[in-house]
Amino acid sequence: MKRSLTIIILITGIAFGQSAVPSDLKIDDLLSVQLREIVVDLGLDKDFDVGEDGIEQISLAVIDLNGQEPRLGGVNPDNFIYPASVYKMYVAAEVLNQISQGKFKLTMPVVADSPNIVDRSKEILHDPRPLLVEGDTVTVGYLLDLMITRSDNSAANCLIDLARRENINELIHLYGWQGSEVTRKFLKRKYEDPGYEKIRGTETCARHAAEFMYRIETDQLVDPWVSKQMKSYLGRQLDIRKLAAGLPDSAMFYHKTGWFSYWTNDVGIVDDGKVRYVIACFVPVEEDSVSEKYKELSIRIFDLMNQRKGR
Repeated sequence: MKRSLTIIILITGIAFGQSAVPSDLKIDDLLSVQLREIVVDLGLDKDFDVGEDGIEQISLAVIDLNGQEPRLGGVNPDNFIYPASVYKMYVAAEVLNQISQGKFKLTMPVVADSPNIVDRSKEILHDPRPLLVEGDTVTVGYLLDLMITRSDNSAANCLIDLARRENINELIHLYGWQGSEVTRKFLKRKYEDPGYEKIRGTETCARHAAEFMYRIETDQLVDPWVSKQMKSYLGRQLDIRKLAAGLPDSAMFYHKTGWFSYWTNDVGIVDDGKVRYVIACFVPVEEDSVSEKYKELSIRIFDLMNQRKGR
């Protein structure tokens, strides 16, 4: 799964790729050192065996929004890694982009067809909404909500067809996030569209995911309407078993999670009225094995952001 990247290795242990960081984001070496200390202390700095995909490492990025200017730090932030369902947020962004352009509306009906209907159980068991079945007619807005809040794979497949992968990736390239292209739907390769049967799996890195959330928070993802719509969907996320588990009750977390096999991921915006930051964390460890460390990681990063206020 690894790809060769040209990287700059700083003495702090942070590595940022040569693709452009947004001009209003400042790289903070001290933040990177502080984050690495937390990661090392929790034993998450290791090489992890991910089966046939070989060896992987954590990819973590944090954008501190508490000071006069946003500051970016991380641990292996440019390490490309399997995002699982996190990449549904890229799909949602392009769907909303096309709605903003007037190509269709949130209320437009969509018929759910094979082979897109893949879910046999709900990712979030307490969600009362039924599974999509072939022939269901629902709205674009309903599919967006299912895809983001419940991480519904059938909804994601329908929306990938609606937005089309070439358009999703054009938006990704607009912001310099090369390497984070959406290549696959959420189904077996034998059911993929012509030309996608043998394509590489989708990957992303923590920096790209963090920049995506930063653009949402600052109304810079396409336009303010798209940014605010994205934030609204992310704020209704039903999976609170990862980073959300380590946040205080006072904090609002606008986020997208992903989990599959070895992968446990969470990306979002934390805001409790006093502390505000973006976090993107991709850990190549099964959720059951890493859940307590994930919670503790979240607790410690929140505390760090609280300590850094006013820098």
